[in-house]
Amino acid sequence: MDDRDWQIIHTLYQEKSITKAGQALYISQPTLTKRIKQIETEFGVKIVNRGIKGVQFTAEGEYLAKKAEELLNIFQATKEDIDNFNHYVVGTLRLGVSNFISKYKLPGWLTTFEKQYPDVDFQVETGYSRQIYQMAYNHDIHIGFIRGEYNWPENKELLFEESLCIASIKPIDLEELPSLPKIDYQTDSLYKHLTDNWWAERFSQPPFVRITVDRGDTCKEMVLKGLGYAIMPSLFLEDSPHIHQIPLKTKEGTPITQKTWMVYHKSAEELNVVKAFIDFIKETVAPSSI
Repeated sequence: MDDRDWQIIHTLYQEKSITKAGQALYISQPTLTKRIKQIETEFGVKIVNRGIKGVQFTAEGEYLAKKAEELLNIFQATKEDIDNFNHYVVGTLRLGVSNFISKYKLPGWLTTFEKQYPDVDFQVETGYSRQIYQMAYNHDIHIGFIRGEYNWPENKELLFEESLCIASIKPIDLEELPSLPKIDYQTDSLYKHLTDNWWAERFSQPPFVRITVDRGDTCKEMVLKGLGYAIMPSLFLEDSPHIHQIPLKTKEGTPITQKTWMVYHKSAEELNVVKAFIDFIKETVAPSSI
C-alpha cells in the first residue's frame, strides 16, 4: 500500500462510484478497478461490492476507508508542519465559504492572494453557513466565511454588513406584498428567521410564494424576468442596479442587516499560509476586528 492507494480508497468511499472516483483521481475505470482488486488481494478481504446503486463498502472496506481518512489527514498535517518549519508561505489552504461568498467574493480574493503567494494551493468547501461553521469548529478547514450571528468561540473578523431588502423589477407597495407573487430560495435558518420575523410583525397572512428555487442567484434571475419579488441581501443585487430595492426595517425604523464573518481557531495562525491569508483578508476586506 502506498499513499495513492489510501487516496483511492478515500475518494471511492466519498463518491460511491467507480466512474466518479476515476474522474476525480484522473484514473481510467479499468485501471482503478484493477488497483482496487490488488488492494483487496493485499489485505485478503473484499472491500467493495458493485451493484445497481453504485459501490457499496463492506465492513472491512468501511474500516479501511476510515483509516484512509486518518492517514491522509496525518500526511497533510505533517506536510504543513514541514513547510512551516521552513518559514515558507506554501502548502494547501483549506477554506470553507458560504455559497454567496464562493461565487461573488472568493474568486477575486484568491486571484489577488495567488499573485503574492504563487506556491499556495486552495481546497475550498462550499455550503450553508451552518455547515461551514461546523467544519471550522471541527478543524476540518483552516478558515471559514459565514453569514449571520453565530456564536463563534474564538477569533473572528467582521468583513462586511449588508441590508436585507425587497427586490422587484418594478416599484411595489409594501402593503400589497401578501397578494403579490414571491420568489423564495433555500437559505440558512438564521437568515430565514430574520425575514420571517419581519413578515410576522407586519402581516397576518403568509406570503404568496409562487416559485421556490435552490439558490439566491437563481432567485435573482426570476426577479429580473418579472416573475415576482424576493427578499434578498443587497450584495446579491450589486450588479443589477435597475432592480428596485426596499430595505427592510423593524417597526422602530432600525435597518435589518446581515453580517459576514471570517472565523478561525487561534491555533491555525501558527501555519504560515493561514496567517498570511488572514492578514491579507484583514488588510484588503475586513473593516474592523471583533
